[in-house]
Amino acid sequence: MEESISGFKVRGDWGDVVEHGERITQALRKAGVHDPDHDYGASFARAFKEWDEWRPKAHETLERDVSEKTSDQASIEEGKGERAGKEPDEDIKTAGEKLSESYEHLEKDDADAAVDDWKESIDYVARAADSASRKALRRVEDTVYQNVMTQLAPYYFDNELVSANIQQSTRGEGEQFIFEVNVNDDVLKEDVSGQLSEFEDAIDRWHVEVEKDTEAAEAIEGAEPPPEPADNSKSTRN
Repeated sequence: MEESISGFKVRGDWGDVVEHGERITQALRKAGVHDPDHDYGASFARAFKEWDEWRPKAHETLERDVSEKTSDQASIEEGKGERAGKEPDEDIKTAGEKLSESYEHLEKDDADAAVDDWKESIDYVARAADSASRKALRRVEDTVYQNVMTQLAPYYFDNELVSANIQQSTRGEGEQFIFEVNVNDDVLKEDVSGQLSEFEDAIDRWHVEVEKDTEAAEAIEGAEPPPEPADNSKSTRN
């Protein structure tokens, strides 16, 4: 591993990339950022979860899985309508209902209620337009990113906690990668650096986390899938 002002970098095969991500994740966990009640707070805990989901896994590939996760992570955030679970056509329908109610209030000489309903109708129309625009942008982003941008730029991740990128290397034999991860908080970065040094000194072999296949065991009568370990990222000596 190389350490510099721009982060923690490894060069190697896919196993080296996965191991590097796991070590940094474990170092962040030891620092407490995964806990919303820790000093770092809930926003860092959310950022840690995002990183943990994005980081490369042993059963994944760069072109398929990391590309898709990078595209999702880079997509435009949800608007009010989407957060409320409403499709644009639902908001347009509600806007029409509010407009009808506004006319009914006018017929009853209730101007204040009519204005309130009219304002709500406009809000629903605006929310529908916002949701439709965001969906269209995401379709464009996804197409452009996965088909064009990943051919020109490294696969990347960025939030308030971690910035990372992966590139395929032309040096060496076989598939080789360069994976660089930076911790954006300087104090936390120093803590992570210390943890990574301890891992280097104390661990002879890192057990890379792999996806469990329990379907075969479950298919056999009377058999149960093997229990999940309490912490897959822990390491043991040979």
